[in-house]
Order: sequence, then C-alpha cells, then structure tokens
Amino acid sequence: MDAYCAEIRKLKEKFYGIDYHHAVRDQNQLADQLSKIGSSRAVVPPGVFVQDLLVPSIKEEKEVEELPPAKPLVLAVPSPVADWREQFIKYLTSAEVPTDKTATECLIHRSKHYVLVDAT
Repeated sequence: MDAYCAEIRKLKEKFYGIDYHHAVRDQNQLADQLSKIGSSRAVVPPGVFVQDLLVPSIKEEKEVEELPPAKPLVLAVPSPVADWREQFIKYLTSAEVPTDKTATECLIHRSKHYVLVDAT
C-alpha cells in the first residue's frame, strides 16, 4: 500500500489536490459484498467487472533482497513425568484412587468419559 501511495504522491502536481478518505468497513457495504464474493469464489453478478492482476501495477524502485532460508531450529521438549492417561488406566483396571478426596471425586467424574479398550 505504501508503494501505491508513493506513486500517487509523484503525480500530485498534475492534480489540484489529493484527499484520502477512510471508509469504515461497516459503512461500505459494496466493498464488503465484493470481498465476500471474492473470498467465497462465488459467481460474479452481472454488471460487476473482474480483472485479475497477476503482477503489481507499479514498479518498486528498491529491489527485494532474497534471504536464504533460515536454519531449522531444533528444540528439546522434555517429556512429561507421568502420562495423563496413567491415572485413568489405574482407576479403570484396579479402582486405585488418589488419597486426596477432591482429586478422587474429580478422577471418578472425568473417568466416565473414557473406556479402556484391549487392556493387556
């Protein structure tokens, strides 16, 4: 967008003046409808003309420097001390519960959502 504004500023001597007006999206229903048509790839209604721009319509003065791809960053993620399923498996196989009453109620309540399949 900055490149387009810079190109317009170069042409300002050829006009009496330049005014920029920001249209709030809620108050610009036509642009909203057009963006919905474009994003959903819907059929363009009659009377609306479409032009696909495959290249920028202005030439940028500065060249874009291409950087080599960044080296992949490898992070060591520590494995959890205990598997979150372990407490459910213990409860479902041997009815072993924690000593804390609140944790026991929570485990019993949450374990109703799980079924142990092929317990070997």
